[in-house]
Amino acid sequence: MFCLECGSDNKKMVEDICIDCFLKNFQLIEVPESIDITICSHCNSRLEEGKWHESFIPEPELIYRALERNISINELVENEIIDLEIKNMRGNIAECSVEVMGDVYGEKVNEIYDVSVRILKTVCPTCSKIKSGYYESVVQFRAKDRDIKESEYIKADEIVERTLNKQYMNDKLAYCPYRAKLKEGYDYYIGSLRSGRKIANALKDEFGGVIKESPRLISEDRSTGKGLYRIWISVRIPEFELGDFVRYCEKILQIEDIGKNRVVANDIKTNKKYRIAWNDVEDIELIKKAEDIETVNIISKSPSKIQFLDPVDYSVIDLDVKDGLEDDVGIGDEVKVIKIDDYYLL
Repeated sequence: MFCLECGSDNKKMVEDICIDCFLKNFQLIEVPESIDITICSHCNSRLEEGKWHESFIPEPELIYRALERNISINELVENEIIDLEIKNMRGNIAECSVEVMGDVYGEKVNEIYDVSVRILKTVCPTCSKIKSGYYESVVQFRAKDRDIKESEYIKADEIVERTLNKQYMNDKLAYCPYRAKLKEGYDYYIGSLRSGRKIANALKDEFGGVIKESPRLISEDRSTGKGLYRIWISVRIPEFELGDFVRYCEKILQIEDIGKNRVVANDIKTNKKYRIAWNDVEDIELIKKAEDIETVNIISKSPSKIQFLDPVDYSVIDLDVKDGLEDDVGIGDEVKVIKIDDYYLL
């Protein structure tokens, strides 16, 4: 059998032609002469197959990956070895070589291709939003019927910063472009709704309180006709604080703990503890602050009562001693009392 192209009859045949003639027009791989890759000039994220990928990859690695994605190996090639090299950089164009070695019908074949990779720099949608001060949520830090203390503002700022730093690993819009200090509290403008909700929950974990969301229509998507909303997230911390006295279910309680899910308070008459869910917080009435506790001196004592002078009008007050405390106090001792309604409590 002879080759239909060169007439040779003493070489390995591939169908109707010899192996040499076959390999003349055979390509180990297909690869374009030029390739474009798009990266963000701010965060170095890359655009691949219509999607932005945010993980940082150095430019040389991006070039190698672009070459790999665009190489198609002929199915007849076996034991292929591909060597990629960036030979020269001219501005934003990388001049590269792709060397391929492989076996085709038992023959060793080696080919080299020249490919240029052009790096196109633009701004990804996320960085574009950040540069424009874009935000999806506003976290409103408020207190019910009282002013927020400076120490609470400082703590809130720390919580917001810590939460955003943690969130940034998975959310590039975890940032705060603005913080507005209003008479009633702080407004934190947060890039993403997801991070805004994380911040609201973190504030509640620290201060307790109630979270409410309120969407506001800001515009309409012309292509879909759907409304575009921003979410206002209100975190309203309670009027009462640790040590304050409240009325709940006709009982007078002292606040012992404020948690993310409940308030723990102690009945000052029976010493019984109550755990009150935030859903029932509206039923809690603040009646006295912790700073309203006064220190008085005992002027007289009986087995079950003590006497002291009212700090305001210096009238003599008789007060029952709690069970178990009879032996702990004596004449001349200082005790702490609180006046609630028209009577004192020890």
